[in-house]
Parts: sequence; C-alpha cells; structure tokens
Amino acid sequence: MIIGVPKEIKPSENRVALTPAGVMEFVGRGHKVYVQQSGGEGSGFPDAEYIQAGASMLPTIEDVYSIAEMIIKVKEPIEREYKLIKPNQLLFTYFHFASYEPLTHAMIASNAVCLAYETVESPDRSLPLLIPMSEVAGRMAIQQGAKYLEKPMQGRGVLLGGVPGVPPAKVLVLGGGVVGTQAAKMAAGLGAIVTILDVSLKRLRYLSDVMPANVITMYSNEYTIRRLIVNHDLIVGAVLIPGAKAPNLITRDMLKEMRPGTVVVDVAVDQGGCIETCHPTTHEDPIYVIDDVVHYCVANMPGAVPYTSTIALTNATLPYALQLADKGWKKACQDNNELKLGLNVVNGKVVYKGVADAFGLEYTDVSSVL
Repeated sequence: MIIGVPKEIKPSENRVALTPAGVMEFVGRGHKVYVQQSGGEGSGFPDAEYIQAGASMLPTIEDVYSIAEMIIKVKEPIEREYKLIKPNQLLFTYFHFASYEPLTHAMIASNAVCLAYETVESPDRSLPLLIPMSEVAGRMAIQQGAKYLEKPMQGRGVLLGGVPGVPPAKVLVLGGGVVGTQAAKMAAGLGAIVTILDVSLKRLRYLSDVMPANVITMYSNEYTIRRLIVNHDLIVGAVLIPGAKAPNLITRDMLKEMRPGTVVVDVAVDQGGCIETCHPTTHEDPIYVIDDVVHYCVANMPGAVPYTSTIALTNATLPYALQLADKGWKKACQDNNELKLGLNVVNGKVVYKGVADAFGLEYTDVSSVL
C-alpha cells in the first residue's frame, strides 16, 4: 500500500503522525511511505531520519494526498485539505466529527473512508488510540492550570501546592477516565487537594484505592457540582462520550458562583466541551475570561509537547495502521472489531451512530459497507 504522511497545517500543531521508526516498519513489510518535507521537524524528526528509515520525501501537501492510498494524520483535515481528499482514499486520524458539522459534511462529500482514532475501541471499552493523547492532555491540564492561576495570567494568584502554613489549591476534576486520572495524579503530586467526580461507582472505587490521600472521590451530579465549584481554584473538564458530543456539566449561570480568578481547563473541548462557555482556542491565544473566570480551551493541547506526543501516538496507532496497510481497510475491519468501530464515514455514508445522532443525519449500519 502507498502511505502518505502530510505535514499538519492546523495552527500550532507540531505533531506528526508517524515517526521514522514507524516508517521503517511499513517499509519492512513492503509498503511505500511518502512523507511531506519538514513534516516531522516540529516533533524533532528531521527529513534525513525519514529518508534513512526508507521514506520518500515530497515537497507539498498536495503531492502527498495525490499519491497516497492511505493518509495517516494527527488532526482532522481542515478546510484547505477538503479538496485534496480523493474518493475511496483511507484517512486514519483524529476526526472528532460530533463537534464540527462542516467537517462531517465535507467528508461525506469526499466519498473517502474515514477511520477515526478516537472511536477505535477495545473489548474492555477502552479507547487505545485516544489513551496516549488523553494521558498527555490530562497531565498538561494541570501544568497549564497551575500557570494560569498566577495573578499575571489573570488567575487567583494561588500556588497549586501551597507552602507550609498556607493551604494548597483545590482542584476539581470532572470525569474519572484517562484524562481525569492523569490530571488528578499530577495535581496530587504537586500537593493540591483534589476531588474527582464520576458517575461510575466502580470507577470511583478503583480511584479511591489507587490515588493518594489528598485525592477525594465523589459521585457526580448537578447538586454536587454546584456545591463544589464555589470553593475550588482549578476545574478540569475531562468527560468523554466516545464519538459523541460531551455533555455540559457546568452551565453559564454557574460561573457567577465561582470566585474571581478561578481557572477552568476543558480538555473535552474537541468533543464540544463539558463547560458550556468553552469554545476552542489555540496555543497562540489560549485563554479568555467570562465573569472573571479564566477559560483555557486549547483543542490540541498535546501539540505543545510534540516530541513526547508523536512517539506516544505512533506507539499506539502503528499496530492498527499496519493491519490496514497489510490487508486493506475492508479486510482489516472485518478481521478486527476494534478497527471496525473506528469507521465513521465511508463512501458518503455515516456509519457511526454518535455522529449521525449529533447532526440528525441518516445512519447506515457499518456492516453494510463491509
């Protein structure tokens, strides 16, 4: 198969979808890999390393899309890329369709095969291609939240871990999944008092067992959220419904209950956000303030640490990408139900129910396209 790795063109996105090590794996199996020139430089991988691994370099993104049977990316295509996508071309990337209707319609019109990292699902209901970036984002949520709690950043002027004689900050984490767990670990490690909310008692029991003593677990409901936001300094939105829009757990009216300078970090913003007042921001302009509450809502947080993120992502995606290349997408999805669940849009049909429901589109059972 001919694999194309374009340079990411979303603002401040420095990750690349494939490391030189990944290229070597494809080439060793007889596949041809084309990488856009300078595509890996933002992640610390120069062109020379890709060439040494067996890749061919192409000068433009147009060249990569025109030659490739399978495009491997990090972020969803943006408008400039829509016209480059060919019918029957396989796109393997993060799509997050449910948060952006124009992208969904563009991919339907392209007649391409869109296999989304974020809905590839293991038998235990875990999301193996979302986990590594969720781990990065969860940890970064605390790193960034701690920074924006500083007074020059418009925060409350609170040190996350406090000092002897001064109590530490209080951190509220909405959701006890991968993002929430990593955020809680980071915040607890810095000495903050952390509360994790979730609706799964099984998950809360697990977290209660493994977390340090400065982490409290509580069952999530509106009453509890309203009670806690009044005295917490940093609030992390970490709720995920695979392939669907995140629910709004904090509404606009709740902001008035928070103390001035409270910081909210909505990691779920690329799935629509679980804080009503959140909308996507960029690394260049990461925050805005509503009702004296600082909102940090960067949609591609792991893009700020691209070396770590790129290696972590390739570690997770490569085994699946090799299956797609070795067998072709249909046979690979027939043989591997995890990959089958990753199919979202195929040849103009929406085959993932969460996406169809998000926009009232016609849903086609995925089995009919296999």
